[in-house]
Amino acid sequence: MMKHILSKILAVALVVFAVQSCCCSENSAKSGKVAVKTGIDVLQENGFAQLKGKRIGLVTNPTGVDKNLVSTVDILANAEGVELVALYGPEHGVRGNIHAGDHVDSSIDPATGLPVYSLYGATRKPTKEMLDSIDAIVYDIQDNGCRSFTYISTLGLLMEAAAEYDKEVIVLDRPNPLGGDKVEGCYVEQGYYSFVSQFKIPYLYGLTVGELAVLLNEEGLVIGEKGDKEPFKCKLTVVPMEGWSRDLLYTDLDLPWVLPSPHMPQAETVLYYPASGILGELGYMSIGVGYTLPFQIFAAPWIVAEDLVAKLDKMDIAGVEFRPLYVKPFYSAYKGENIGGVQMYVTDFDKVELTAIQFYVMQAMAELYPDKAVFDNANDGRYRMFDLVCGTNYVRETFAKTNTFDSIKEYWNKDVAAFKELSKKYYMYE
Repeated sequence: MMKHILSKILAVALVVFAVQSCCCSENSAKSGKVAVKTGIDVLQENGFAQLKGKRIGLVTNPTGVDKNLVSTVDILANAEGVELVALYGPEHGVRGNIHAGDHVDSSIDPATGLPVYSLYGATRKPTKEMLDSIDAIVYDIQDNGCRSFTYISTLGLLMEAAAEYDKEVIVLDRPNPLGGDKVEGCYVEQGYYSFVSQFKIPYLYGLTVGELAVLLNEEGLVIGEKGDKEPFKCKLTVVPMEGWSRDLLYTDLDLPWVLPSPHMPQAETVLYYPASGILGELGYMSIGVGYTLPFQIFAAPWIVAEDLVAKLDKMDIAGVEFRPLYVKPFYSAYKGENIGGVQMYVTDFDKVELTAIQFYVMQAMAELYPDKAVFDNANDGRYRMFDLVCGTNYVRETFAKTNTFDSIKEYWNKDVAAFKELSKKYYMYE
């Protein structure tokens, strides 16, 4: 009798498991989302094979989570056979408790008791002392696919230090939220390398962080702020994803979105960061930072919203539509003022040239309001940052003379074809 009962219990358990698995698949299918396993999920499934027998350091932030939103910090700290001995904090800190641009101090992580070494404070490159206690350092951060986002710069400096001090770098791969095909912008030029443009790559580079790490390691493109670094190669391991392909945006995926910075609250916001963020460096217009639509609007006190929409519609910019709006920012540019402008909507990702949108808006502004042309009115103290993000001063200086995107379009995209050809060698996904 007991054997019969146990058999029934086992049969029921198997049915429940099958139903749960089926329901998960059905839920993904119903939502239209694609199931993807990130590097940390794959690492857990293989029993942390790449980490066994090594003293491990971890560079991460709140985006370093598995499919169940459990932090990679806590996963590795509690994993059997994994010796996690140190944490390293990029911009915003390991636990995301530091505001954008503020220094991250070295500290003790209260949840694990581990030392946290700052990579966004007195130094942005790990020192020998920071790495002495480890054999390998794991990198797990969700990026946004833009050269100016500082996390990939942290990765480059980490790889450089690892090469110098004979440490292994293990990248837990994550999706490029803009997919693997969108490449825009010119290479960084001599004199314009910085923490927001550290590599000789386009502004949108169309690679996962794992693919980018391999490319940097093999091609020696970690050039640094003075552009005079010697090529190096570290011992590099990438734990690849499963289920991701180059045509997938983050909004296509059955993955939770954790904001990588305070003004990137939704996965959809990633589409708009490269469309307005370069212009936003000038502080000339509100781009929605300080309002509820970060990076999704262009607004200023002198703009008649309906007129700007009409002007942009006549330009017939592929893959994007605009609507008029009036907003009162809570902070940042034009705080507390009622200002007019437009909200943009990407309607065809395959056709849209994201970075071009802000330059078309700058052109429309100059045509509608000649006395408000951007480089006749923007704070010239912000020009240097604009140039660093662009990776060149050619864009600003040429646009200032013409106020037309056509005058810079060819230059802006002059390196796209060459980079696409180069980067294909390092594709890990079709």
